[in-house]
Amino acid sequence: MNQKPTKNQQASSQQNWMLVIGVVALAVIPLVFVRGEYGGSDDQAKKAITEIQPSYKPWFNHLFEPASSEIASLLFASQAAVGAGVVGYAIGLYKGRSQSQQNSDRKSSE
Repeated sequence: MNQKPTKNQQASSQQNWMLVIGVVALAVIPLVFVRGEYGGSDDQAKKAITEIQPSYKPWFNHLFEPASSEIASLLFASQAAVGAGVVGYAIGLYKGRSQSQQNSDRKSSE
């Protein structure tokens, strides 16, 4: 049972590959063409504050200081992944509930 893909499936597949290429390009282009140091916004804010008011003392210190910047990056990426997972789960849950409600409404109207 070898079926040929329909035109819609071919167009959808082509669209998916174009999206993948676009995402990869958006990730790679800044790394290749942007020269400079990639630093966090915390460091930039600290520098700006000390320029404005050199005698400024922070209100509190970090509860946990990672051993290296690689560990800090890992923790940040993990936090972003967990957050994206929660948001994706919530969207899928509500979409599924909505579709289930629409299907039950159709069955009851028939």
